Amino acid sequence: MGFSSQTVDDLLATVAAETSAPGGGSVAAVVTAFAAALVAMAARFSREQWEEAGGAVAQAEALRTRVLPLADEDAEAYETVLEALRLPPDIGPDRRDEALGAALSRAADVPLAIAEAALDVATLAAELAERGNPNLRGDAATAALLAEAAVRATANLLEINLGTREGDERLKRARELVDASRRITRRILEPTP
Repeated sequence: MGFSSQTVDDLLATVAAETSAPGGGSVAAVVTAFAAALVAMAARFSREQWEEAGGAVAQAEALRTRVLPLADEDAEAYETVLEALRLPPDIGPDRRDEALGAALSRAADVPLAIAEAALDVATLAAELAERGNPNLRGDAATAALLAEAAVRATANLLEINLGTREGDERLKRARELVDASRRITRRILEPTP
């Protein structure tokens, strides 16, 4: 069963189960989807204060729709890594290393996609915090903080999955996303005049 069709309680039980997946990447995708939902809700209540709130709702809903399936994809990518690790030694070290390298590379692509979406959510949340209904600034800030946590968590997973690939551009991009998300949440959390 996909994560999007589970109740919150069932999802928590799935994550807590003694299984290898879902793990941190899947949870980061779900957290990003929750952050996008918070942005959509706050934007709906900001239509009187912000002319472009309707567009923000549409963007937040699109982000939520884009990122939630990545929870399943991340779990599947990690399962592929585990399958590569279980390959029999008699297939040869080169073939086994190639399969593991490909699986780890794919297991890095999904967290990077989650981080990209999470940064988009944080950016939209920041705009909402600045222009939207001031009574919902806390919700916008919460969305940005959750999105930043997802960016940082998935960047960490990328570091792990690509640990032996010095110079991989995805590592550089992940670090850029972390820096950008930190700047966004810092800006939101600064006291308003």
